[in-house]
Amino acid sequence: MTPREQEIQRRIASSETRITKAVFPFTTNHHNPLFGGTALGWMGEISFIPATRFCRLPPVTVSSDRVDFKHPIPGGSIVERVGRVVKVGNTSCKVGVEIFVEGMCCGSRKKAITGVFSVVAIDENRQLRAILPDFPMEKDEAA
Repeated sequence: MTPREQEIQRRIASSETRITKAVFPFTTNHHNPLFGGTALGWMGEISFIPATRFCRLPPVTVSSDRVDFKHPIPGGSIVERVGRVVKVGNTSCKVGVEIFVEGMCCGSRKKAITGVFSVVAIDENRQLRAILPDFPMEKDEAA
């Protein structure tokens, strides 16, 4: 394993982020599940944290890959958002986000939403920069 690969693995392990919160009525629609837009906002927010922890540079979200809403999240539930870096390039990384839902009374837990966000590192002039400047990509990695 190259020094860059070792550093990537170390940073991935230390950048995973978990946030837990309750779903209150002001975040749900008239049928009682969580607004999809609110869920997307929560996902964008948590994707920022692992990206920041990974590269320790100002990150900017440039896109989101497929987001799958697998189960509704009813008001009165507990949700846990989990974000982790899943792919690393030269100036960007992808952060996988999962939202789990559990009932406050029953405790059953299931994965409700998944998605992937692409994040780039920028410098003080808002230009792209390498996310691991001390560990440049090897020639065979760039291909």
